[in-house]
Amino acid sequence: MPKQIVISKLGGPEVLNYQEYSLPTIIKNKEVRIRHTAIGLNYIDTYHRSGIYPLPSELPTCLGMEAAGEIIEIGNEVTNFKIGDRVAYATPPIGAYCEIRDFPAEKLIAIPDFLTDDEVASILLQGMTVEYLFERLYKIKNKETILFHAAAGGVGLIACQWAKSIGCKMIGTVSSKEKATLAKVHGCEFTINYKKEKVSDKVMEITKNKGVPVVYDGVGKDTFDESIKSLSTRGLMVSFGQSSGMVEKLDMHKTFNPKSLFYTRPSLMGYTLNREELLNCSNNLFEKMKNGDVKTNIYKKFKLNNADEAHRILQSRKSSGSIILEP
Repeated sequence: MPKQIVISKLGGPEVLNYQEYSLPTIIKNKEVRIRHTAIGLNYIDTYHRSGIYPLPSELPTCLGMEAAGEIIEIGNEVTNFKIGDRVAYATPPIGAYCEIRDFPAEKLIAIPDFLTDDEVASILLQGMTVEYLFERLYKIKNKETILFHAAAGGVGLIACQWAKSIGCKMIGTVSSKEKATLAKVHGCEFTINYKKEKVSDKVMEITKNKGVPVVYDGVGKDTFDESIKSLSTRGLMVSFGQSSGMVEKLDMHKTFNPKSLFYTRPSLMGYTLNREELLNCSNNLFEKMKNGDVKTNIYKKFKLNNADEAHRILQSRKSSGSIILEP
């Protein structure tokens, strides 16, 4: 029997259980059956596990939103894929932490021949996140200066490369000299070690007291105040994650009114509402990769039964790049 990672209660990495499961006898007409070859690990998985984000299904449930693999069976109404196709996904329904699963064909993306399954599983969700942040939510520009937190993380390193390919000057926050070097190697113009320097002061120094037009903040509670202080008048605060926890007791008037700031709390799902948006988003990412503008950076690969250890590494914020699970 195939195996999967299941949680029966909310909590820390210790609630992740590796166990056998049964597949449905019949595949739904519009779904395909995929044998996973690589599974992406993302911060949203820890939010679902801990209860920061509500689970879309009842407990017990399997976690994970990103994986790559091979189609081994297809439903009767599936016409755009065939058995043997290499495919990937980075959207709900959750349940990627497993060896084999059924998945809606309309949410699948064909893997280009020039990419491996590991490469796609390590970058699809994070890369499409950067695509919508930089190309559609707020389109960054050549010679513009922006602030991006956690520049040496999985999303951050992709952002460094994407910004450089456009000619946008990215200021990235990091926690060590080693991570600063890594971010700069990937295209980050300026780095700020938030453990040694006040972020907003450095931003104002770099921008000659103008501030930045947009801040991309996937950290949350620990960086929110400095993000707001770093913005220019009528600047945009993009809060797309909360790895350090949720911002509490926010006074909207005192926070945003003085500089007429804009605030948004976006998600990838909100920018891939239909198949056209999904394919445009993934194709833009693949084009960047084909041109050599964006490359994957796999920090570490864990066996699926060691998902708890992988979660601990991710939440320690000590990793640089992406983490993948091997079924």
